[in-house]
Amino acid sequence: MKLINFLRQSAHPSFLALSTVVNQSPVRILQQRILLALIFLIISPFVSYSLLAEPIRGAVTGLEIQNGKEQAIPLAGANLFWIGTTMGTSTNGDGEFLLKNTPELPHQLVISFIGYRSDTIVVDHGQLQLEIELQSSQKLNEVVVSGRRAGSHVSSMDPILTNVITESELQRAACCNLSEAFETNASVDVSFTDAVSGAQQIQLLGLAGTYSQILTENTPTIRGLGQPYGLGFIPGPWMESIHVSKGAGSVVNGYESITGQINVELKKPESAEMLYYNFYGNDFGRLESSLNAAVKLSDRWSTMILSHGEILENQFDHNGDNFLDHPLMRKYNIVNRYRYDMPGVMESQFGFRVMQENRRGGQLSFFDNGEQLGSPDYYGFGVKTARYETFARTGFFLPGQPDGSIGTQLSFIHHDHDSKYGFNDYQGRQNTLYANVIYENSIARNPDHKINAGFSYVMDDYRENLLSNENTQNFDRLESVPGVFAQYTLQWRQKFTGIIGLRTDFHNIYGTFITPRLHIRSDLSESTTLRASAGKGYRVPNMIAENIGLLVSNRQLRFEEDIRAEEAWNYGGSLTQSFRLFGNEASLAVEYYRTDFTNQLIVDVDSEYGVARFYNLDGLSYANNSQIELQVEPFRFFDLTAAFRLTDVKTTIDGDLMAKPFVNIYKGMLTGSYATPNNNWQFDLTAQFNGPSRIPDTAMLPAQFHMPSESPAYTILHAQITRRWNNLDFYIGGENLTNFTQHNPILGFDNPYGEHFDASMIWGPIMGRMFYTGLRYSIQ
Repeated sequence: MKLINFLRQSAHPSFLALSTVVNQSPVRILQQRILLALIFLIISPFVSYSLLAEPIRGAVTGLEIQNGKEQAIPLAGANLFWIGTTMGTSTNGDGEFLLKNTPELPHQLVISFIGYRSDTIVVDHGQLQLEIELQSSQKLNEVVVSGRRAGSHVSSMDPILTNVITESELQRAACCNLSEAFETNASVDVSFTDAVSGAQQIQLLGLAGTYSQILTENTPTIRGLGQPYGLGFIPGPWMESIHVSKGAGSVVNGYESITGQINVELKKPESAEMLYYNFYGNDFGRLESSLNAAVKLSDRWSTMILSHGEILENQFDHNGDNFLDHPLMRKYNIVNRYRYDMPGVMESQFGFRVMQENRRGGQLSFFDNGEQLGSPDYYGFGVKTARYETFARTGFFLPGQPDGSIGTQLSFIHHDHDSKYGFNDYQGRQNTLYANVIYENSIARNPDHKINAGFSYVMDDYRENLLSNENTQNFDRLESVPGVFAQYTLQWRQKFTGIIGLRTDFHNIYGTFITPRLHIRSDLSESTTLRASAGKGYRVPNMIAENIGLLVSNRQLRFEEDIRAEEAWNYGGSLTQSFRLFGNEASLAVEYYRTDFTNQLIVDVDSEYGVARFYNLDGLSYANNSQIELQVEPFRFFDLTAAFRLTDVKTTIDGDLMAKPFVNIYKGMLTGSYATPNNNWQFDLTAQFNGPSRIPDTAMLPAQFHMPSESPAYTILHAQITRRWNNLDFYIGGENLTNFTQHNPILGFDNPYGEHFDASMIWGPIMGRMFYTGLRYSIQ
């Protein structure tokens, strides 16, 4: 029944509306017929729900001291299994679970969670709802002394190495959006693509975020034209948790995951606070406000509205280069989602989302003269983004088959991008249809052997135009990709899990993609877990959107050949050891992953001055990533995480194998969080130690524009203090407290239309010390 849990958490709002096509081609007619068939699959469960079987639902909570009182809080990641079997599950971010029924009732159910006493209960016939409360493993004078839940933990049962970032971890920093959610995470790096637009990118396993599949509730979301600014499209107060998986992902989600997956779980109407409000403001003048409201309409229907507004109209230029350090911005974001739930029978979710964003930046004189884009007298930048999304998702059980289920996922996204970078004019529109149908069942009614199979369809309709140096380039294309997949899972006594999967996709432009994946998890002992994975991945690059920083320069973009689909193998593994240190639970994780490219898009800014060359890989390209991470509780209520990572990424550029630019050779992180016993106060501090990275060659430039061949190592600090009352949190904090910034991040800033102007050579922070404050108010 993992599929049902997968679908329950797969509610990403996407806009389902198809444009009218006057002269329809056979391909479009076929797409419409496929869409009608998928809609039928979504509707069909409503007809047949009365024939289906019922699993067991419930929630696991633990007793903690909050505000001087003993309160039950949800336990995310608690393990449950039927004693004497391999049938089990784990709780989600809200402590809730969905457990397949065992045919032999009454039966004993075991529940466990680190830091709490395991419990065994007897479940009898007809019990379909369970509320389970665990006691802390430590008592003093018969009074329960609770521990703190780690805000970030590794999913214990997932065969793929998955780090779960919970809401409590997200609240350790301001976390205004997804790009700011990884400040206390050692695996994911976030950086600016240039010093003007505010566009951001992530890195995972040493490679750009384009090689990681970013999903919202198991649906691909930030891709294509949404890449440059997409990390800011998901507000922090909307997020329930983030799951960061390393290595090739499951074949169920598609072929695009090469280095991993980042799956964002949004708050859900059936489990979120009835009312939630968050306000944030910083000394740069950025103001944000989020309001969430959840309503239970009936026993089966619930709905939720998530809204967010953001504004920054304060002009500041701290480094004196006459360019704004950060663009001005106005953004509006709203989601309305619904859930229909017939316990044990079927579940359906649907909703929509509307987002609009307007960014403006450039020289101060651009704003002093009426913000006229394209003027030769001053450099101006502007981006208008409109995004509309909808989704529909249904999951249901098969009659007479206790392990059988079918799920459907359907989403549509319309994305409009209209931008001007000086004289560079870039416009794009993307319509994406995504459909996935998944069948899951045991083999011969043996829950130790499971099969997942299904088919998918992805349609991307791109309309892109770039006007640069009076030269118009068109990148219009229609990508149509039907695919099929199958995955076999073997479980043995909850100590070993093996997953082998294969999918085949038929791309109308790039041909057939064959994607094998393998994942293994083995408990070598009660405290030692080994994971390994290997798999292949493909992706079609979006050359302009994924290299948007180059438009904030006067480089000529030269496309030297037809770019093929990128193709790579990823393999590696991890070893996790749990033990007791200072009398408390601790863990040590060691991991290594390698990515080898068969083909890759090379963006060469080294070999020729003033030119960015685009061509296919001709030689080696690889990334090695090693990381060690220690999580420990030195004393009660104080969590400490220390991590260190080594990265070796090399690519063949113009015939020479060299280090990929702007990738830190190493990174260290030390982060601590202390909360008082009543949880009224919390203190958080994070230090990031960033190693050097290669800077593209600037030796051919005049001396005043020379940059060193390697960036310096640097350290940045983040801190936050939180005060909690019953329903109100007040927080105050600071980012980049060391005030380290890259000196002169814009080359040729005094002549933005001159041949040496380049704002894309970013290797470090471009904004200095920043202080913020905010509050969170909630009604359960």
